[in-house]
Amino acid sequence: MRRVPRVGEHLHSAHMNDAAGATLRRIAIGSDHAGYDLKQHLVTMLLGQGHHVDDQGTHSTESVDYPEICAGVGRTVRDGRADIGIVLGGSGQGEQLAANKVRGVRAALCNCLYTARMARAHNDANVLSIGARVVGEGLAEEIVDTFLTTEFEGGRHARRVDQLTALEAEF
Repeated sequence: MRRVPRVGEHLHSAHMNDAAGATLRRIAIGSDHAGYDLKQHLVTMLLGQGHHVDDQGTHSTESVDYPEICAGVGRTVRDGRADIGIVLGGSGQGEQLAANKVRGVRAALCNCLYTARMARAHNDANVLSIGARVVGEGLAEEIVDTFLTTEFEGGRHARRVDQLTALEAEF
């Protein structure tokens, strides 16, 4: 029987595989009040798939400022304590902006499957932002699955990601 990690439990392996060989990830997730219900839904889904989930808040629908929560998710990814981050809010825009303030984070606002696939394949995005007032639970599940299973293509895209990283050094 496979052990399902609990929310907030920290594992130390970079990638794990389930019995079927699927890659299991360490995922940091955070939201503001508008994204809380969708976050809870996605946490349950991800844990059910066997992923390790670090839920960084918020923990209710009471109004909260998102920048520190989303930057915290970004720091967790940057520091290698998570493979992927997910941030959620009403539109997802502010959450993406906050996560992108962390050096080394490439957060992408993805409210459709195409942008989720392209964010990973071409931009090697490491944080996914979703607007909880924009997409429903079913589409959000598909966006997360697409983001998690799409590999970075490298090649000419690696050169462009390197250029983005070089831009960070200017500031």
